[in-house]
Amino acid sequence: MTAITRYPSTLPLPFSRATQAGGFLFLAGQIPMDAAGQVVRGDVATQTHAAIERIKETLALAGASLKDVVRVTVWLTDLAHFAQFNEAYRSHFSSDFPSRSTVEAKLAMDVDVEIEVQAWLGDAQSKAPAA
Repeated sequence: MTAITRYPSTLPLPFSRATQAGGFLFLAGQIPMDAAGQVVRGDVATQTHAAIERIKETLALAGASLKDVVRVTVWLTDLAHFAQFNEAYRSHFSSDFPSRSTVEAKLAMDVDVEIEVQAWLGDAQSKAPAA
């Protein structure tokens, strides 16, 4: 039986920041927020950098990094943001980009970007928070 580890959200919402199942780590969609949980406003590049910084923090909880990301789903409020998003996104990943889908959608809290990732942890041990 595969062990499942949940990394609870610090927000007062009913979801986990991430869930590890076997060798995979599934992160909840991340909107642009600062370390204190406040929504980051600004252009799509600013919002993208903020969302990816929170993703990096969540990955680190499981001993992972952006290098371990194998799949990314991106939601943009307007595909006209695609080029600016890509420029910001590219600055966080090496040339070995993960597989990615990008779609246009209305997003919560009136932000312009949301990013969801899945990472491969392999046989690495999770650093699950103590219960």
